[in-house]
Amino acid sequence: MKKYPHSLLICFFFLVTSCQTIDQLSIDYLVPSEVSFPPELRRVAIINNTSALHTNDVITDSPEKLPNELARQTSYPEGNASLAAEALAESIAEENYFDKVVICDSTLRANDRFARESTLSKEEVMQLTRELDVDFLISLENLQMKAVRIIRFDPVFGGFEGVVDVKVYPTVKIYLPFRSSPMVTITSNDSIFWQEFGATEHYVRSRLISNDQLAEEASVFAGTVPVQKLIPHWKTSTRYLYTGGSPAMRDAYVQSRREKWDEACALWLQIYENKKPKQQMGAAYNIAVYYEMQDEIEKAEEWLTRAQELARNVDKVESKSAESGNRLEASRVPNYAMTVIYMQELQERKGHLAKLNMQMKRFGNDF
Repeated sequence: MKKYPHSLLICFFFLVTSCQTIDQLSIDYLVPSEVSFPPELRRVAIINNTSALHTNDVITDSPEKLPNELARQTSYPEGNASLAAEALAESIAEENYFDKVVICDSTLRANDRFARESTLSKEEVMQLTRELDVDFLISLENLQMKAVRIIRFDPVFGGFEGVVDVKVYPTVKIYLPFRSSPMVTITSNDSIFWQEFGATEHYVRSRLISNDQLAEEASVFAGTVPVQKLIPHWKTSTRYLYTGGSPAMRDAYVQSRREKWDEACALWLQIYENKKPKQQMGAAYNIAVYYEMQDEIEKAEEWLTRAQELARNVDKVESKSAESGNRLEASRVPNYAMTVIYMQELQERKGHLAKLNMQMKRFGNDF
């Protein structure tokens, strides 16, 4: 059985010209969360404030089967809120953002007679924070799921494929003592799916995840979903380096692959001083990547601006734009397109810095 969280796949063309090549690398950096907590909020309790009722799953056969689909079922499984709350607590604790993370195992609404959302009162919040010795509460308020189960024949591989795609919708609220209403309500959603292949339909059906196991694993996954909205988190992005065009560019690339970035940057600076436009452009672009990796975003933006101006001339942007009536395709100006995309990403990261610095103040901005 294979299971995958959905992710956004961003495709980018690899530039290959007569004298220029590029290679890709990954870069990790912190991005701020949606919610900002004052530095004095250091101890948090995770509680389960969902209704304790049990309902039967609703399963329906969809008449809208696609070509090659043998079956398509839609269901709304009952999530396990206790598992989701535990996963939420564990995920928050693993980030080491707060000094203390505890979980309240008791079911606050065990006597509910029907499913509902119930906001905690000011008195309940004060009592819980006092008893649990914490500064505030993060409460799981609701957990909903939608599952689509599909069996299809794949004519390309001559076999059968089974897929279960589950969308999870956890809702959490943040409560502070002495406040009469929640600080914020966070609604999140994400998807996870399981996949099986086999030579027969029976084999695929027998191997595909069961409804009970699905509800359990999807509930744990749902607990992790709100964390990125609560705590600053690491993001992995793809960056590119010009690697060819001259022996010096190739030598610099070798140094970068050896993680000797200072030596690589020294070579790029030398290339930039040679004043050959294509090589200058590639060197300036690579220097921008170097400075971003040092978290010197202002310098990275400065060098990327130089690379963009050089790329504009190298790709003859103005003349090609005039020829096409100001509708340029990226394939006609690949170097310039690379700088535009990178500039957008750099400016987005730069725009997050003030909020990130505020959120990391509790660590003396040491990140």
